[in-house]
Amino acid sequence: MQTPVLIVGAGPIGLALAGDLGYRGVPCMLIERSDGQVIQPKMDMVGVRTMEYCRRWGIVPWVHEAGYNRDYPQDCAWVTSLTGYEFGREAFASPKDEKCPPQSPQKRERCPQNFFDPVLRRFAERSSLATIVYHTELAGFTETEHGVTVRLRDVLSGEERTVDAQYLVGSDGGASAVRQALGIAMTGEATLTYTTNVVFRCKDLEALHDKKRAYRYIFIGPEGTWATLVAINGRDQWRFSLVGDATRQTHDEAYMRRAIVRAVGREFDFEILSMLPWVRRQLVADRYGTKRVFIAGDAAHLTSPTGGFGMNTGIQDAVNLSWKLAAVLQGWGGEHLLGTYETEQRPVAIRNVAEATGNLKRMLSPRVMSPSAAIFDEGPEADAARIEFGNAYTELMKREWFSIGIHLGYMYEGSPIIVPDGTPQPPDEVSSYVQTARPGSRAPHVWLEEGRSTLDLFGQSFVLMCFGEDRAGVDTLADAARAVGMPFEIAHIDHAEARALYERAFVLVRPDGQVAWRGDALPEDARALIDTVRGAVAREAAGEPSGQEAQSEA
Repeated sequence: MQTPVLIVGAGPIGLALAGDLGYRGVPCMLIERSDGQVIQPKMDMVGVRTMEYCRRWGIVPWVHEAGYNRDYPQDCAWVTSLTGYEFGREAFASPKDEKCPPQSPQKRERCPQNFFDPVLRRFAERSSLATIVYHTELAGFTETEHGVTVRLRDVLSGEERTVDAQYLVGSDGGASAVRQALGIAMTGEATLTYTTNVVFRCKDLEALHDKKRAYRYIFIGPEGTWATLVAINGRDQWRFSLVGDATRQTHDEAYMRRAIVRAVGREFDFEILSMLPWVRRQLVADRYGTKRVFIAGDAAHLTSPTGGFGMNTGIQDAVNLSWKLAAVLQGWGGEHLLGTYETEQRPVAIRNVAEATGNLKRMLSPRVMSPSAAIFDEGPEADAARIEFGNAYTELMKREWFSIGIHLGYMYEGSPIIVPDGTPQPPDEVSSYVQTARPGSRAPHVWLEEGRSTLDLFGQSFVLMCFGEDRAGVDTLADAARAVGMPFEIAHIDHAEARALYERAFVLVRPDGQVAWRGDALPEDARALIDTVRGAVAREAAGEPSGQEAQSEA
């Protein structure tokens, strides 16, 4: 058998990569050793940038209809127990009622992995270009100058077969067989906490306590922060996480039942659906692959889920890698293009993983602060102590709840296929985000008309945005792109707000929606610009962190 791209691991990253390749007309094979069923959803928040990709793919309604109760509020509350004291709360509207931020045509959505994976599988299958094979694992591979020979094994029968691929991508999780076969090390902290998750079913859990509904509860006791509870479907399923420390402990069902009862504050009937011990890590791969074999998602970076950055960073991996694979396979991508996948995405992972660990430390800070025993007592003095503690903790946690800068403000600084314009790099903020069309940044969103965003212009080709009447050099640049077979479109935009936000007369945007170049006049050497942005010119990356720097930054 032969396939242009073989993807190992059909989680959200592998499915998104297969779907985006199909969106670009590239066939692939996607293998998964399990049956694809998600018993323990590892994520539940689809970030705003991922939802922008879903908009591009035309699957936003699928996310909305996936199964989560979109009328359920998204509040986060910190309590002693559900029948005890509430220290504080950050109130958020339900997914149905939450408004889009002014910087995007989309907003985050609650869509846990057991709902989101089927959406992405449907997307991957839509083009009919993805062959998805379950109960199949990677048995080994050999990389040559011209391709990758991959051995696959049926996990039920043990039968093996060989597939010849031009490229291999490992999106096969934290224990990635692809990464291990390449001998790629990971840098950072291998163990932040040992945690045990329990997904349980309970009808009308809210009737058992007096707290307002919340998507997430954080439980704080005399020992500090000890557990969390998250709504999995906004109806009757919940994920309880008992947060440990760096000491491995194995808990049986009886122990976990007692912990859940403590969190609720009373005995009640519930059904345990699954249990999963796991380790929070802060790790980023030292390399993202070779010339023909790449890693993405958890195979490339492992992060605490505090903040919801893990899967969403992996989706960025998939989109970044996809258009570059398509470009090379279709003949217009330069020989240096695929190397920029690591150059661009690895620094983003280092940034996001470090931020997630900071969120974890803030969430667990009561362990360090040793909350006063007074906050668990009764009486006026205890009430005052709880208010003081709750206000301080609420302020501390805002950085996790408000993180639009992490999702939209990432920059491909120093990328060899980005042409800098000499403007200074803006601050990399977490809780705020100022849109910019500076090269390397996400192209800004502006409503051009009702229901039509500037983001709707981008996806399958390079787009030259032209503001104003000047057309000098436009045809020459288009001819240079078409001469090498590069998909290229011209968008003439007569819109004052967009012109002001993009700041230049001409802005060139890549298929992934990142700005590649901008200027008030097109360059005299059109072919040089085209060759740069398609990776046909060898340029050194500027400021790419090394493995040692990654460790210190994390």
